[in-house]
Amino acid sequence: MKYLSQIGHVALRELEILRKNTIYAFCMIVFPLLLVVFFTTMLDEGTPQDLPIGVVDHDNSATSRGLIRNLESMRSTRIVYWFANVTEARCAMQEGKVFAYLYIPDGTAEKLLAGRQPKISYYYTMTCMTAGSMASKDLTTIGTLGSKAVGQATLSGKGASKEQIKVAMQPIAVDAHMIANPEGSYNYSLTTVFVPGILMLFMALLSAYSLGMEMKLGTGKEWLDTAGNNILVAILGKFIIHALVFLLVIFFYEYYIFEVLGFPRLGGTWKIVRLTLLQVSAGLGFGIFAFGLMPSMRMSMSISSLWQVLGISMCGSAFPVAGMDAPLQAMSWLFPLRHYWMLYQATVLNGFPVIEVWFHFVALIAFTLLPWFVIRKVKNAMLNYVYIP
Repeated sequence: MKYLSQIGHVALRELEILRKNTIYAFCMIVFPLLLVVFFTTMLDEGTPQDLPIGVVDHDNSATSRGLIRNLESMRSTRIVYWFANVTEARCAMQEGKVFAYLYIPDGTAEKLLAGRQPKISYYYTMTCMTAGSMASKDLTTIGTLGSKAVGQATLSGKGASKEQIKVAMQPIAVDAHMIANPEGSYNYSLTTVFVPGILMLFMALLSAYSLGMEMKLGTGKEWLDTAGNNILVAILGKFIIHALVFLLVIFFYEYYIFEVLGFPRLGGTWKIVRLTLLQVSAGLGFGIFAFGLMPSMRMSMSISSLWQVLGISMCGSAFPVAGMDAPLQAMSWLFPLRHYWMLYQATVLNGFPVIEVWFHFVALIAFTLLPWFVIRKVKNAMLNYVYIP
């Protein structure tokens, strides 16, 4: 009871600090909520829509106009420019006005009617890989549909049956299944890693900042006195308030994406709650560890921000870890977001038991316990160190 009472006193003291310092309210509540709204709104269509492209039509025939009409019906791209020549189209793409353009040379329809093989060309920029890939996909589809339409008309004219035409046009039928993200939505795959990653960044930054402010303002001894000079009680009392606020924000975020927006998940509520508890404890634990490693507010916040930002790239959501070089694959285990992402995929998204990814579960617990190795150094910093700006 004595320790519980001391933890309560430290928690009340920390609550008063949070009330007086508005930076906590912004970093714990305002910015995270804006972050959720920003990502879910920006990616609400699931995939990029109406990417600007151009057309160079030198044939100007019924066939070329049919291809262009089919291209205009695509969801991902939108024809915004009609160029007189390839030079104009190339300059527009270099200036960033269009992501791709289709070139239909003179004589395309004539060659089709004569049974020769015409060539149409499309050019796309990969400066932005997402936009380039989407534009390339639509243009490839148009070229394929155009060639199949001509082939179908030719075979039909020769008396082939519908079944024979179908086999000739598509000898192998592809049955594709997009597991866990059947709509191919960027919102489902990016929001669920960017938002938790940036929230863990806030957790680590604020935990290092909170300890640094105790040293900067010279209130470290008062903090320890409130905890009966027990650093473990002081840490628990101080960061239990941080943890509760972040838990409320994250639970709101998860309710919003899963219940309101309908993000796919096969894991139950308990798996989401368990992962959220590990996420918050690991994020706060890393920040405390960073301060204990280098008892300086400036250096510990720099380490926390650098490590958490790198974690967004190293977690494997945008570029698979299996495709990285061996040293980077080994390094990926040092980022808490990597373990969070693997647990999210396995237990929440696909509904697998946690035993399938037990190592990542243990790794997040290890990040939670990291402060234990520097806890004495934190106490020593509060008692003896002098703040240096």
